[in-house]
Amino acid sequence: MASSSYQTSPTATNYNSTTKAHHQAQKAHHHHDHDIVVVVVPFPAQGHLNQLLHLSRIILSYNIPVHFVGTPIHNRQALTRLHGWEWDPRSMLNFHDFKVPPFPSPPPDPNALRQTHSNFPSHLLPSFQTAAMHLRDPVRSLLSSISSVARRVVVIHDSLMASVVQDAVHLSNCESYTFHSVSAFTMFFYFWNVMGTPMLQSSIASHIPQVPSLEGCFTTQFVDFISSQYEFHKFSSGTIYNTTRAIEGPYMDLIERMVSYKTHWALGPFNPLIPSSTRNNNKHPCMDWLDEQEDNSVLYVSFGTTTAFKEEQIMELAIGLERSKQKFLWVLRDADKGDVFKEDGKREVKVPKGFEERVKGMGMVVRDWAPQLEILGHRATGGFMSHCGWNSCMESITMGVPIATWPMHSDQPRNRVLVTEVLRIGLVVKDWSHRDEVVAASAVEDAVRRLMATEEGEAMRERAMKLMNAIHKSKDEGGVSRVEIDSFIAHITR
Repeated sequence: MASSSYQTSPTATNYNSTTKAHHQAQKAHHHHDHDIVVVVVPFPAQGHLNQLLHLSRIILSYNIPVHFVGTPIHNRQALTRLHGWEWDPRSMLNFHDFKVPPFPSPPPDPNALRQTHSNFPSHLLPSFQTAAMHLRDPVRSLLSSISSVARRVVVIHDSLMASVVQDAVHLSNCESYTFHSVSAFTMFFYFWNVMGTPMLQSSIASHIPQVPSLEGCFTTQFVDFISSQYEFHKFSSGTIYNTTRAIEGPYMDLIERMVSYKTHWALGPFNPLIPSSTRNNNKHPCMDWLDEQEDNSVLYVSFGTTTAFKEEQIMELAIGLERSKQKFLWVLRDADKGDVFKEDGKREVKVPKGFEERVKGMGMVVRDWAPQLEILGHRATGGFMSHCGWNSCMESITMGVPIATWPMHSDQPRNRVLVTEVLRIGLVVKDWSHRDEVVAASAVEDAVRRLMATEEGEAMRERAMKLMNAIHKSKDEGGVSRVEIDSFIAHITR
């Protein structure tokens, strides 16, 4: 992190009107530092909002004003769930709550696999489509008003929000960067497949394991949505990844070779490496429980914000955890809805009768939002059973915690390969080829024991700690991550 103070950033309020934004931009213009203004346009799903909010904080630390754009619901979601920082982002960031028409927000469907042949959270599609359609106009006005007073406007947009920022191309002092919310490993395979899997030199080919096909990863509607956004990528002058060359160097190199007409920046990890829990002293009760446990003794179990398990699977998972006799902290909540603040139609996720009483002292079930970064960073946490979303993978790696992998959809099956076969800091709970089957309690029990109570698991933990140390080093003065973010900032402020 740069040492410049955060305080000089303009104070933020919520802007709904272009005139306020214009006034803000003028104010920024009079400040000698603020001839560069960054506008961040995230995709309205938790794993995407979170990453770009963390990146905004890094950019702010270089004393560059940042405007964060979204619907009122999704900005509030990003803020409410933010943890790991000790200061209030509202006082630093300019949040723009742009109103969009109401969208359907149905509950998640645990039986989706039957209809769509994918566990992809298709119930979120209306919220995605609404944002992509209706944010374009307000974003265009915001960009043109800032561009009239700033020397340069730098737009960083999620790869799935490219249509929203398409008008930036008409502003001569505006440049945009596409943010890919997935690993460089996953993006390499995407580019490689698009190019018809060209032959690679044998020295490189050794870095390329077999990965599952994308079958079952997305629904056809979502694939159409992706294509509709990707056609606008040609307007961006570079791509940004939440990764570091300290871990994914070979894949960044491959991407640079294949997509050589753009600049590529590995600016991660975006999340704080030492999560702070001091904000408003609102310590989550699970942290007190962790404080009482021994080092590396607890398995953290969480499947992200888009996983809806069938009851049958929850039962098997519960029995497996109980039989493993290992300490666990299980975050058991249903998948997010498009509007996470709508309480209606919430499914009460059931566990076996008497389960919570029987595991008292050994395990804890959390049914609300849990501070994942702080949990993974806690000395008592020694393993993570995860869906392998990229946020979760990055957070686990930066905290030195090995992973029991259980992918659900999207990029997760490929991240699983990166974690278990390339980095070798995890094991497989559920193989992708058996994705439509229920994982039996015995398989859960076996995986938990292997990760938490064997030499094999201990070796994974040691490798994970090595990666964590490499990442910390890469962020120090002269380290590869630090050099990369410094050069990106130098590039956009040139």
